[in-house]
Amino acid sequence: MRRRKTFREKLADQKDLPRVERIPKGMTRQWGEGTMVIPAPREVDGIMRKVPKGKLITINQIREIVARRHGATLGCPITTGILARIAAGAAGEDEAEGKRRVTPYWRTLKTGGEVNPKYPGGLQDQRRRLEAEGHRVDMRGRRMVVRDYERYLVIPD
Repeated sequence: MRRRKTFREKLADQKDLPRVERIPKGMTRQWGEGTMVIPAPREVDGIMRKVPKGKLITINQIREIVARRHGATLGCPITTGILARIAAGAAGEDEAEGKRRVTPYWRTLKTGGEVNPKYPGGLQDQRRRLEAEGHRVDMRGRRMVVRDYERYLVIPD
């Protein structure tokens, strides 16, 4: 029986990434023609690590940063979100082992300022961390959103 990889192992596995490819035909209707970069796990983690206390970034901003770095039309929307989740999971594993300097994943939001429920600790833990940094977090139905998140966005590149 194969052992499941840890998030840290997934973060370290670069899989010949980053890689720039043509935007697949199935995605051109939504994203248009051009090229798409599939970022490396450590690249996404590195961007997330640079977000200072009290500031925020969205997955879409990370996609823009990696696209610009690689001269691509866009950053892969699916892969970038998955890699942010891997970076968050690796940070959670580090924290569980007592490490203090971890990737501040709670500062990386989904579109519209939404907190990612898949990050370690769930919504309530992220809410606590965000509020400790001065943000206001509201419930909108089942979603948790940082109030006025646009005011706190930063491009750490």
